Amino acid sequence: MVRHLITIDDLTEGEIQAIFRVADEFLKDLADPQVPHRVRGAKSEAQGCILATLFYEASTRTRFSFESAMYRLGGQILSSADPKTTSAAKGETIADTVRVLQNYADVLVIRHPCEGAVRVAADYADVPIINAGDGGHEHPTQTLCDLYTLQREKGTLKDLNVLLWGDLRNGRTVHSLVYGLARFGARIIPMPAEGFGLPEHVVRRLAQDYGCTPLSNDEVSRVRGDKFPVDAVYVTPEKPHQRSLFSDVPEKGSEVLKVRLPANALAKIDACYVTRLQRERLPEGEVGADSYPVIDAAFLKDRRYRSSSVMHPLPRVEELGYDLDNDERAVYFKQAAYGVPVRMALIAALLRIRPDLLGQGPPAKKHQVYTQGTLGCENTRCVTGLSSEQRYLEPRFLIIPESDRLLARCVYCEHDMIPEFVGRLSTRKFEPNRRAFTDIPEDLLLFADEEAALRRGCSPVRQKAGG
Repeated sequence: MVRHLITIDDLTEGEIQAIFRVADEFLKDLADPQVPHRVRGAKSEAQGCILATLFYEASTRTRFSFESAMYRLGGQILSSADPKTTSAAKGETIADTVRVLQNYADVLVIRHPCEGAVRVAADYADVPIINAGDGGHEHPTQTLCDLYTLQREKGTLKDLNVLLWGDLRNGRTVHSLVYGLARFGARIIPMPAEGFGLPEHVVRRLAQDYGCTPLSNDEVSRVRGDKFPVDAVYVTPEKPHQRSLFSDVPEKGSEVLKVRLPANALAKIDACYVTRLQRERLPEGEVGADSYPVIDAAFLKDRRYRSSSVMHPLPRVEELGYDLDNDERAVYFKQAAYGVPVRMALIAALLRIRPDLLGQGPPAKKHQVYTQGTLGCENTRCVTGLSSEQRYLEPRFLIIPESDRLLARCVYCEHDMIPEFVGRLSTRKFEPNRRAFTDIPEDLLLFADEEAALRRGCSPVRQKAGG
């Protein structure tokens, strides 16, 4: 079975660690004698294989590191870095582009400005597809590089305190990274620019899919006895994907918090992950934060940052001081260098050059897929909103049960929406989306509003007298 990498959840924790072990191997075998974190030379494992990079958005590090990785594996590359030179400029759909290009290459690396576009590509491909960034959605290979850097620097990922800094609303690297950190048991500490916090759907997913619980500043203070200058700390469970963190803990209040967050847990910050303002993703007319936060040598004088690794997916603009470049805590250029061995290992895994790294299929989806065609994605950046793709693309959603309602998560861009009404195809009746479902009916209907339900030929459920 062909494996793709569209989101970081397309890999299990074991598969991620297996990729890291092979990256270690490549880094050892091809190490530059002068710069140990850089690879030099080449192997012959991918001889006869071709990787194609198809970038509809600008890229320096991601495209070059993928191409370098393929060359250093002994393979060849085809590259398109300007969408104006592709048939997309003529109106060709993503599906048709992929079905053609897979005849010319063994693996395709795609970057696209629309969220979910690379998922569409994977749906129509019979060669591996790798997401090199799709709008503000995810950038899973950057997350592999980030997690690998953290593990190399700190020796582990579990129980690390990772500060996320800057534009957390639009940064796709951050969105992928928080899911990865949660899965490996790190603590996530957002410190966004004003108005640029983690999107609601990302926060919701941290809780729903990874059991990641936010502790407020006041809660943290009650345990630690001092103020930590953030709104919340996201604490992950002992076991990945465990929904209830402390179902076996009878105590409440601060006693539970002590279990979640030991008194000295935030005495130090292990890593500061800095991101630039994503100006290209701001709505028209929005100029950005009035004062964008900067990490520099002065900021890092706080005792909490004495041993912090400063990371950045790059490029930087003004959010990261140049006075840190020679600081031993600055690892962002090393982080960029690690992109080559990590992507070498990923390519080797997906092409089955190293056949034992990946299982036959991706991790199973946890939620039921909804395809009744009664909903459209509300995210204006979603690929389903492109007129060219609407010729063949039908919106699909995962149904997410909550305690008092159902959510619909777009399969492509993974944004959540709350349908106003739910109904049944068998009864042609609908009612407000205000109750829990122990079992989701096969004939469930979801409606954004009452008008949509009526158009489908459904009528409202009559309320019982006195109810």
